[in-house]
Amino acid sequence: MHHGHHHHGDAEAGDARVTAAVAINMALTLAQVVGGILSGSLALIADALHNFSDAIALIIALCARKIARRPADAEMTFGYARAEIVAALVNYTTLIVLGLYLGYEAILRFIEPQGVDGWLVVIIAGVALAIDAATAALTYAMSKTSVNIRAAFLHNLADALGSVAVIVAGSLIILFDWRLVDPIVTLGIAAYILWMSFGEAGHVIRILMLGSPPGIDTDAVLQTIREVDGVAGVHNSRFWQMDERHSSIDAHVVVDSGDWARADGIKASIKRVLQERHGIEHSTIELELASNACDAPPVYGN
Repeated sequence: MHHGHHHHGDAEAGDARVTAAVAINMALTLAQVVGGILSGSLALIADALHNFSDAIALIIALCARKIARRPADAEMTFGYARAEIVAALVNYTTLIVLGLYLGYEAILRFIEPQGVDGWLVVIIAGVALAIDAATAALTYAMSKTSVNIRAAFLHNLADALGSVAVIVAGSLIILFDWRLVDPIVTLGIAAYILWMSFGEAGHVIRILMLGSPPGIDTDAVLQTIREVDGVAGVHNSRFWQMDERHSSIDAHVVVDSGDWARADGIKASIKRVLQERHGIEHSTIELELASNACDAPPVYGN
């Protein structure tokens, strides 16, 4: 009983941290948008939009965390854990659209430069840098175990870098009146958003496409099964992740005819070594007698 209560407490504490991060980002977004409009700085508005996307990402992640904790039922027999993976894909897709839009706006500024109030830009970006650091601190611990929160944490680090870049741009405008530095910085922020989003989205898509876990060698997993005493072969194997923390495998395992009497023990041994060597907690093994095994079956898939 105590163990379950501990996890419930952790989840509630995590939700509170995410909620606080959302509130901070929303307040910062409003301040940056007003400051960007008053100063004429596109870079500051770009940073504001990125902060707003972080707040939305955190809201989606918070909802997904709550949904993911639901137990499996008759309609969702695999459970709801993938709600967080779907939320992550939504967040990264939104960021990609945002990055492309910012790049477009920056190019327009190159064609038609506008005046920028450097002092206002520097002041607001300085406040943003402090708030970005606070938000990153709120989500750092949780980022180690959740793809959604990790995305939000990386976004906040990107925001901090963006704020530094905006401060530099504002300073150059104050010192040298280099107005083109504003769209240049905006392009840099857009490029970083796109680079980060495409890089992280690949992992999320791999999970949704039922790809094998990237950190585990699939061939090595099958070789582990083959090395179990009494196993004559493995085929029709499928190896995937239900979410970022849990890997599953199902496979047809051929048992030597002389070892069929201990088939249950062989299956238990396979499950044990898969968990010990590869951390695979869920495995579904269908045993076949060597004399009645499938005819020329594929190693992977059906």
